[in-house]
Amino acid sequence: MESIGDLVVQPPHTSTWLVHIDRSMWVGGVRGLMLQALHPLAMRGVWQNSTFRQDPFGRLRRTADFVGRVTFGSPEEADAIGRRVRGIHRSLRIDDPDTGRIHRVDDPELLLWVHCAEVSSYLAVARRAGLGLTGRQADRYLAEQRRSATYVGLHAEDVPGSLAEMDDYFAGMRPRLRVTPEAAETVRFLLWPRLPAELRMLNPGKPAYFPFGALCYYSLPDWARRMYGVLPEVPPAAVTAALKAFRLGVNALPEPVHDRAFTPRTREMLAACRARLAAAGYDVSRGLKGLTDPRRWPAGAVEAA
Repeated sequence: MESIGDLVVQPPHTSTWLVHIDRSMWVGGVRGLMLQALHPLAMRGVWQNSTFRQDPFGRLRRTADFVGRVTFGSPEEADAIGRRVRGIHRSLRIDDPDTGRIHRVDDPELLLWVHCAEVSSYLAVARRAGLGLTGRQADRYLAEQRRSATYVGLHAEDVPGSLAEMDDYFAGMRPRLRVTPEAAETVRFLLWPRLPAELRMLNPGKPAYFPFGALCYYSLPDWARRMYGVLPEVPPAAVTAALKAFRLGVNALPEPVHDRAFTPRTREMLAACRARLAAAGYDVSRGLKGLTDPRRWPAGAVEAA
């Protein structure tokens, strides 16, 4: 009989499941992009090798697909997307005009920065928005995310695996960060994005996006906001209240409605995950999000977890 680890990379009893199934991830994802942009070389890698400016939503959805597959996908699906991502990164280079040097996109330092900016953003936003994770669960989340880091080519032992280790990592990185023209433009773009051609019919509703982009910006660490200085400061309590309201609103959406934001390939992967878990005795009548309730697990799963 297959174990739960054979069916899904991060089972429902993990801290990763609790964080990644929470819809506050959308804020965390954009916050992560804003934070990543502060590393000059990492930002230039994005600027020179992606269609981010033409299709920012596409990049966010591709990131969501990767995170989904290394969370809710089968081990085989996670290995496949890991090989694909590593292959793409292996072929890309970054031209650094400050030094004249050419760098590899898969430089471990750059991969580690992107990973840490991303997962720390998911965790910080989810906790601030009201997901009740204890410090021990938060540490466990970061330890579990070491496995996700291996799919992009990092060694698990080189990746921060606790809140204290993550804090130390950012403290060491801060002297190396700065707001380049590309970073400043990226944040402005994320606050007021240019819609791709197929979504131009939504332009009349574009002003409604700004509060979301601003919420992502205000959820950044204090030191990152001070570096950018793009928007005037607001009371932290107001930001926390807005994050909680956003989380309550999007978490109330039925799973089939919410999942329309993903690509068809991601939706297919999530459907396959639901089918595998249902066959293993999990009650998926309320979707994958419903599995945050251990009462929907099969008998013996709690003890096994």
